[in-house]
Amino acid sequence: MDLISPRKKQYKANLHCHSVLSDGKKTPEELKKMYKEHGYSVLAITDHERPHQHQAMNDDDFLMLTGYECYIRQNKEGHYNRYAKEVHLNLFARDPYNETMICFNEPYAKYLRRDGALGGLTCAGSDRPREYTHEYINEYIRTAQENGYIVAYNHPYWSMEDEADIIAHEGIFSVEMCNYSAYVMSHLEYSGALYDKMMSASKRIWCHGADDNHNVYPVDHPNNDSFGSFTVIMPEEFTYQSIFEAMEQGEMYASMGPMIHALSIEGNKLHIECSEAASVYAFVGSKTPAWVHAEPGKSITTAELEIDPQARYLRVTVEDHQGRKADTRGFTREEIGFPPLEA
Repeated sequence: MDLISPRKKQYKANLHCHSVLSDGKKTPEELKKMYKEHGYSVLAITDHERPHQHQAMNDDDFLMLTGYECYIRQNKEGHYNRYAKEVHLNLFARDPYNETMICFNEPYAKYLRRDGALGGLTCAGSDRPREYTHEYINEYIRTAQENGYIVAYNHPYWSMEDEADIIAHEGIFSVEMCNYSAYVMSHLEYSGALYDKMMSASKRIWCHGADDNHNVYPVDHPNNDSFGSFTVIMPEEFTYQSIFEAMEQGEMYASMGPMIHALSIEGNKLHIECSEAASVYAFVGSKTPAWVHAEPGKSITTAELEIDPQARYLRVTVEDHQGRKADTRGFTREEIGFPPLEA
C-alpha cells in the first residue's frame, strides 16, 4: 500500500509568503523569480488581510496559488501585543480568481487603506469586531469554507496558544509543521510534538511547511527567512485545481530539506526511500516510536520499520545530518490497512 507513491511527481511549494502588498520587501514578480530559480514550482503569496490573485504570473512550469493571511487578536482594535495569544490563518482559494475578504474588519485593513484598495472589495460574513474566542474563530473558519477557501493554521509556537486552544479550532485542514520565519528567530517553531497531540486527539488534519518570508534581510544573510521550510505537493497533474485538490486531500508533506521518495506499508512492515538521512522515525501515538539511526559517518536512504499493531496512527519523520526534518501527515489505521482497535 503506497502512502507516498514513487510514481507521483513531487512539486516544491512555498505556501506562506509576503510581498510589498503588505509588509514584505519584494514585489510579487521578484518573489516568483527567486523561488523559481531555487527549484520551486508553486508559490502562494499570502499577504496580510489582502486577498489578491496573481494568475497572470503563471507559466508552464510555475503556478501561483491564490490566498491571504488573516489574524484574530485579543485587542478589538487589532493591536499587536507580543505577550498575548492570537490566531493567524492562511486562506487558500479553490477558485484562483476568488478575492473575497472574510469578515472584513476596519482595524485590520491597514494595507488595503494604504494602497486605496478598499473600493470594490468583495466581502462575506459578519463585519462586527473580531473576538478572540473559540466561537468566533470557528465561525470565521466556517465562513471562509462557505466562500470557497480551505483554512490552514499558522506558526503555532509564535501564536502562543495552548494545545487545548489549537485543538478546539474546527475546520482547519492543515497546520504549519515548520514556519521558517519564526524558526529563524527561535528555533522553536517546529511543531512535531503538537501535531502528535492533535492526532492523538483524533483531529483529522494535515501538516505542511512554509517560509512566511518577508525578506527584510538579503538572501545570503543569516537572518533571511526564505528557502528554509517548504511543502512537497503530489498532484495528479500540474494544474491549479489538481494542486489544490492534492493539498485538500493530504497528498503532500512538510520539509526543511530532506525528500521522501517513497513510503509504503505491507502488513506491519513500513518501507521508506529518502534522500540522505541521519535518522528515520515512525510515530504511532505511543511513548516510543519505531526508529533507525545511521551508523557514524554513513547515511540512510532506505529503511524498513516494524509498526506496532496497536498504533493509533502513523506519521513518519526523516531527519538529515544538519537536523533538518521532513514530516508526513498522520495516516489513520484504516489508511495503513490496520483493523479498528477494540474498545
